Amino acid sequence: MKIIEITNVDFSLRHFLLPLMRAMRSRGHEVVGACAEGPLLADVRDDGFRVIAIPFVRRMSPLAHLRAFRSLVAILRAEKPDLVHAHMPISGFLARLAAHVAGVPKVAYTCHGFLFNHASSSLPRRGLSFVMEWIAARVTDVFLTVSEAEARDARRLHIAPHAEAVRNGRDPAVFRPDLVARAQIRDELGVPNDRVVVIAVSRLVWHKGYPELAAAMRAVPGADLWVVGDRLESDRGADMAAVLRSAGLGYRLRMLGYRTDIPALLAAADIFTLPSRFEGLPMSVIEAMLTGLPVVATDVRGPAEQVVDGVTGLSVPAGDAAALGSALGRLVRDPDLRVRMGQAGRQRALDCYDEAKVLVRTLDLLGL
Repeated sequence: MKIIEITNVDFSLRHFLLPLMRAMRSRGHEVVGACAEGPLLADVRDDGFRVIAIPFVRRMSPLAHLRAFRSLVAILRAEKPDLVHAHMPISGFLARLAAHVAGVPKVAYTCHGFLFNHASSSLPRRGLSFVMEWIAARVTDVFLTVSEAEARDARRLHIAPHAEAVRNGRDPAVFRPDLVARAQIRDELGVPNDRVVVIAVSRLVWHKGYPELAAAMRAVPGADLWVVGDRLESDRGADMAAVLRSAGLGYRLRMLGYRTDIPALLAAADIFTLPSRFEGLPMSVIEAMLTGLPVVATDVRGPAEQVVDGVTGLSVPAGDAAALGSALGRLVRDPDLRVRMGQAGRQRALDCYDEAKVLVRTLDLLGL
């Protein structure tokens, strides 16, 4: 079977879809990627996959979306895939409609978070997002979500009555407690082994909660903050690096940028935090749990079903810097609690978010 995996940008294809593409290939299928061109596609192509460049943009631009749609229709008619598997809100909408127009026999979609659940979006924007999801679902044969909450929403709102949650997953052999990596990274950064480190791994955008994190860390003087990640070229909004640097944390703040050694960095830290205002089912939380870190996250969709409050970490309201600082401070002051929550989190991740299990379920639901 010939399958085309379609998403918005190179970051998504490289970090979210590559394991799935490998699993499809291992079952004997021809797999092609498609997204906007970007430097991270080099890793995907080096893995032996062909990737088609699509002129997607991550903004509300009708003319740009029309160009992308026409390009998709032409490509799908030329490629003649047996299955199109689409991802992300705008690229998923355009890809599913294009697959229908091009006569693709089977169309699947994985929702990584409904934009109409994004509380900071305007009401008209949320309404448009709902309409887009409803329309595209009419031409979708298999409707998947990464979170249980989004699957329930899809069924409850009559978007997709048979929506199924597949979750996200990571490899527990890659993301794990690692004392050697911990020592190496701390030596590289000049951080003593007994210094408590809070780590955040995400794109540097507002909705990841960086203004709240900057304020919260001022109330936690006994810990350092490592921020791992950068902005995509298509990201918009205020410069979160500037927000963090202006927080007055001094030497306690390490802006590490985009890194490829995330497993080692997590192993070198003590607490993971993701104070987002909106998520699907974040991979970073899974990676931290597998590494044995307690997680402090907001109680938004996605993290709310990953973190068991008081057991594997602590949940706080979105946008509440004081609550975030209190939760982080509690863990900074109590090393035994960090260990207990970290161990419980790793076991929960092994049970729920093992990549091999997630991939098997996804392939089975796709009929592969």
